[in-house]
Amino acid sequence: MSELSTSDIISTVEFNHTGELLATGDKGGRVVIFQREQESKNQPHRRGEYNVYSTFQSHEPEFDYLKSLEIEEKINKIRWLPQQNAAYFLLSTNDKTVKLWKVSERGRRPEGYNLKDDDGRIRDPSTITMLRVPVLQPMDLMVEATPRRVFSNAHTYHINSISVNSDYETYMSADDLRINLWNLEITNRSFNIVDIKPANMEELTEVITAAEFHPNQCNTFVYSSSKGTIRLCDMRAAALCDKHSKFFEEPEDPSNRSFFSEIISSISDVKFSHSGRYMMTRDYLTVKVWDLNMESRPLETYQVHDYLRSKLCSLYENDCIFDKFECVWNGSDSVIMTGSYNNFFRMFDRNTKRDVTLEASRENSKPRAILKPRKVCVGGKRRKDEISVDSLDFSKKILHSAWHPSENIIAVAATNNLYIFQDKVN
Repeated sequence: MSELSTSDIISTVEFNHTGELLATGDKGGRVVIFQREQESKNQPHRRGEYNVYSTFQSHEPEFDYLKSLEIEEKINKIRWLPQQNAAYFLLSTNDKTVKLWKVSERGRRPEGYNLKDDDGRIRDPSTITMLRVPVLQPMDLMVEATPRRVFSNAHTYHINSISVNSDYETYMSADDLRINLWNLEITNRSFNIVDIKPANMEELTEVITAAEFHPNQCNTFVYSSSKGTIRLCDMRAAALCDKHSKFFEEPEDPSNRSFFSEIISSISDVKFSHSGRYMMTRDYLTVKVWDLNMESRPLETYQVHDYLRSKLCSLYENDCIFDKFECVWNGSDSVIMTGSYNNFFRMFDRNTKRDVTLEASRENSKPRAILKPRKVCVGGKRRKDEISVDSLDFSKKILHSAWHPSENIIAVAATNNLYIFQDKVN
């Protein structure tokens, strides 16, 4: 991949709370917002198409002179705030700095000033003989993005997660060893709520991989670790949540133990269900659904690409084993989706226990084309429509995806392409 296109690699995808807007962030520090087309009488099927609404540079590359470190501009996460007025607000973060952006529309401009001409030149006061009242004239619609807050200098390590609290006043940012709590109005102060950094760094055994607030209990949050465990914390219990309220861990099957066990058990993503009753975690080979009331084992375990179990050695050598796949719920918490290799992504229906593998690629992304389920075969005879595990392309991976909050519309990022699929409409 050329240097030119590396900055276009999509690094995060997120619908807003209504699903009318979809934001993507990329390695070049840009945020692109897509807006859903409104339905028109003469083109009823165009409802659901997303078109570019606004593009802006969120982060720039920086250099930390004290540590002699380059700080990448890559957008790690985007989180929308619920809409309170005509403007939209979102948080975006790179490795070190979180920014609050306001995205608003301007469809009118003031004209008829007293002290300056319409082209902006200052008028000679001696020529002003009457008082004019400026009026708002319609103009071409402009979408403006302005940074309202910059939350910086609070993380020694790389930020991997941001999550807005259900009180809509606070949010948290998590790095490898610490989680900080911020007020959305205050940029020069944050509270450290989790700190797992040992006094001696040689004793470090695990890092924080993801963190999220509960969708409706503002005092509750979870964070996952590279050891495959999830801790649920209650901020009412103590200011520093080093002692968890609940500890979720699946006991390891000794017969499955291997050199790679620890690497593949590392959790790459954790997401609460919309109902707040369950949470879902993604590790390298599986997606697990946990009941918050049962810590001893997951309620459901889904195999994402079990055929890779025999390929872990080569995946370790090419570093793919460290890929961080995300997972998402549909609006009713009945279906979950996560990515795989070869531009495949997987869907699991929790009620029927049916699962499907679909592919996001240029070949089958013609408008209104129906996605055909794909199958991967391991050894033996390969059927006509199957793909052999040995011919999977590991450079094409679906790490980031999003599901519309109420409809069956999904957004899937495949390297530098964004695919939007929706339920079949007549």
